[in-house]
This record gives sequence, C-alpha cells and structure tokens, in this order.
Amino acid sequence: MAEPIKLESLEERVILVGISLQDERETEESLDELQELADTAGARTVGKMIQKRESVHPGLYLGTGKIAELREMIEETGATGIICDDELSPAQLRNLEQELDSKVMDRTLLILDIFAARAATSEGKIQVELAQLQYRLARLVGLRSSLSRLGGGIGTRGPGEKKLEMDRRLVKSRIAQLRRELQDVKRHRDVIRERRKKNRVPVAAIVGYTNAGKSTLLNTLTEADVLEEDKLFATLDPTTRTLVLEGGQEILLTDTVGFIRKLPHHLIEAFRSTLEEAKYADVILHVVDASNPQMEKQMHVVYDTLETLGVQGKTIVTLFNKQDRLEEPVSMRDFRADRVLGISARTGQGLEEVKTLLEEILTERQILIERLYPYEEAGKIQLIRKFGQLLTEEYREDGIYVKAYVPQEIYGNV
Repeated sequence: MAEPIKLESLEERVILVGISLQDERETEESLDELQELADTAGARTVGKMIQKRESVHPGLYLGTGKIAELREMIEETGATGIICDDELSPAQLRNLEQELDSKVMDRTLLILDIFAARAATSEGKIQVELAQLQYRLARLVGLRSSLSRLGGGIGTRGPGEKKLEMDRRLVKSRIAQLRRELQDVKRHRDVIRERRKKNRVPVAAIVGYTNAGKSTLLNTLTEADVLEEDKLFATLDPTTRTLVLEGGQEILLTDTVGFIRKLPHHLIEAFRSTLEEAKYADVILHVVDASNPQMEKQMHVVYDTLETLGVQGKTIVTLFNKQDRLEEPVSMRDFRADRVLGISARTGQGLEEVKTLLEEILTERQILIERLYPYEEAGKIQLIRKFGQLLTEEYREDGIYVKAYVPQEIYGNV
C-alpha cells in the first residue's frame, strides 16, 4: 500500500515595516506589538524596517529608496511577505506587491486573521466575516488578477477566505446578509439586557487592553473556565458569569474583547454589539497589565475606545493586574477612575478586596431601610434577599424586623 502523502504547512516568514512621522520610539513600540500579533497569527518575524518621513507616501507607503532596500532584505532573509504597521489603501497595497513581487499585508488584515482563527461562536464568526468582507470590498476593484494573493493573510484562514472570487455584487450581497444577521444578534442582546434590567441584577463589564488578564480575572472570580493564553486576543467571544458577593447579592461579570492600538474601524463596527456591553454596564472593571512598560499608553487606548463606543458616566474601577510579575512597585494612578486596586488575577492577590469594593459601590446606590413587616408580607423579604443586602432579620411577635440596603428600583415595592 502506498504511503499517504504528508503535507507540511509553509511557515510564514515576515518583515515588519513602519513609518515614523514624529516619535521613532513610539513606532518601535508599535512594531514590537505588531511582532506579538504576527507570533499570535503563527508567523515568524525575520526583520524590521522603519522609515522616518514627514508623511506616508500616498502611492507606495514607503519611499522608493526604502523599497529597494526592502527588496534586498526580502531576498537576504527569505521572507515570504511583509506586514505594514498601518492600514494600506488599495493603491498602496497594489503598488507594493508589484514593486516587491511578494505578499503584502497590513496591521488590519493581520488582526482580522487572528480574529478569524479565534472566533468560536456563530456570532463571533458573523462579526469577523463581516469585518473581513468590508476590508476587502474596496480592495477587489480592479484587482481581479491578484485576488488570491489579496485573500491571504497568515495561513489564509477564516470564514471570509471562502469565496474571494466573488465579484463586488456578491460581496455586497453577502455583507447585507451578514448585517441582517447581526441585527438579529443585536435584538437578542437587547432582549437579554432588558431581562437583566427587569430582574435588577447589576452588571460589571471587564474591559482592558488585549492580554491584560481579563479572562483570568473572570475565571478566578467565578470559575468561568474561559480560555487563558499569554497571547493577544486569546478570547473574542464575550462571557457572562454570576458573582455572589459576601452579603449574598449577585452581580453579573461580562468579559469583553480586548482593545489594541490602531484597532481597525471595521472591527469596532462589526463587534459594536459585543463591545457595547460596557455601555450598558453599571460598573466598569478596567484591567491593566501593571508589568507592561507601555501601561499608561495602553490605558489611554482603552479610554479612547470607550469614548468611541459612547461609554460615559460609569463608575470605573481600575485594577492594576499582574502584581506577581513586578520586581519593583509601580505607580497605580488613574485619574479617570473612581477607585484603583493592585491585584494578581492569577494568584488571587487582592481579589477579596475587589469583591468588597464591588459591594461598597452597589451599596452606595442603595437605600437603607428599617422596617417591621407583618408575617403576611414576608414575601417582600425574599425580594430584598434577591436584589438587596439583608443586614438584620429578627422574628418578633408582631412581625419580622428587617434592616437592609435595597436598590432604588425596588424601594417602592418593599
């Protein structure tokens, strides 16, 4: 019997390219993050190039001299492609491919690739495919001869890769269909939110830069069993779990998609219904990787993204995570937050304080009552137990004495 043919996947070897318009150090940091993204996508970085310019070249992204230098670098390193640190226009993409005779990707396509590989739920797959098709629609015009190359990111994977031969009409039709499906998802989310609102269960949204430790925090607090990896965008699909606080009150914790600098607008639009979990939450838990040298810049990116989503007027608790990795203490300052805490989601350090703090925040929004309920009204005490914080319950001859904190929403019913 003939031996089966073994197919080996080609390792992507890439060169990272960036333009420095002002601060070269910031461009270097952005390329370091781009390398992390490439590693996450399964590519190996074999070189980096930064060009200092007053503005990005409108037709080529780089200057002609740097393109010649890049062509030599590709030959020397045996690179299979390049990844640019900014989103390329269709003209820049086409011209670079012609000049370099090599696969050309940009930061947006790389992030889309990672999202395509990570999406697990049907909602996540719809959102990723929509973002991919929106990105590619503008790049299909006049490029029919090179569609196969345009289709490929790292490993050419993901739901949006299936029909890249489609013409613009079919792509637009598919986009319209996906938008209708996302509207159904949005309506479903709205129903769930209304149900939560009706049940008066408070919600805390966990937000933060990608790989800050959001999933680890959710797992440690609620035993949620969400995937944890030391990689960018380890989890895409939001997970909601119930956390029971010391006083017996319940709060829902919702993990959200991690933020990143230069997050493609296609993704923000496609994932808006998911990201908007923060918009409807009562409390924002902002998780920060305190061990990352770029901590403050990452915090700035998170707040910019929240502003883009219209998240305003929320109580914000900033949790400086990964304290166990710190060799020396760092300054835990966040002027936009209402409270700050140092924690380690992995070891459990500070998590009891997080629970206590959440209880305090919820208590601040509640009304203290002291009442004597006739025994025929004992059912109201169950309402207090479910939605409030029961401090004292005494059974007396003339009724049940209760001292408790209750949410403003149910104050008139108890």
